[in-house]
Amino acid sequence: MSDQPDTPVTSVTSVTSVPVDLVAEQLRSPDRVISLTDGVFAIVLTILVLEIKVPSHLPTRSLQGAFHELRPTFVAWVISFLIIGMYWVAHRDIFARVRAVNRDLVWLNLLFLLTTAVIPFAASVFGEYPDARIAVQLYGLVVTLASLMRLALYAYVVKHPDLMVAQEPGHQTRQGFILAGVPIVLYLVAIGVASVSTSASALLLFSVPLIYFGAVTFARDRGGVTSEAEDFS
Repeated sequence: MSDQPDTPVTSVTSVTSVPVDLVAEQLRSPDRVISLTDGVFAIVLTILVLEIKVPSHLPTRSLQGAFHELRPTFVAWVISFLIIGMYWVAHRDIFARVRAVNRDLVWLNLLFLLTTAVIPFAASVFGEYPDARIAVQLYGLVVTLASLMRLALYAYVVKHPDLMVAQEPGHQTRQGFILAGVPIVLYLVAIGVASVSTSASALLLFSVPLIYFGAVTFARDRGGVTSEAEDFS
């Protein structure tokens, strides 16, 4: 009986690797950025309403006084809710144009969320000290920074057409910059007015979302011209 040479046994290990292209595609997807943003906005709006607290077990006369004391807090809540709602709609409009994100856009979005998340704190100070100039100016500064970050987001997106679903016409982009810049100008005016009258400054802050919505409606409906605000709601 002749010896047969041993047949070498080859061990084959199956290694599953994720294609590099698939990883890049996942990283460029805007879905997680949008989900995070929606979650942060939901939390910020919830925190706002938690600042409104009515003392319990008060007689009727004292309850009326408590409601009177809560008036500045409620005013700050209404202003902040409208402003944050304005920012959310603006963010929705920006990312409706985005088909892909990069690292720079992700970090710009995080900085936008950072400034937005500070609004409840500024609103709390504003509601607690409505007649204090520094409280009103602090609130104006916070919403100005948030508006600047919103403008930076829009500017970055329109200057990187490779991230967009489709490149916008020049006149549409100019209208977008104007609409994003209107709140910034009004907030800076409100900060200056606070040195003279905190009530007038608060009224101007309250009017900013109304003026912005009016400007968007005008841009959308003007003579049938396609505008940045065409799909605004």
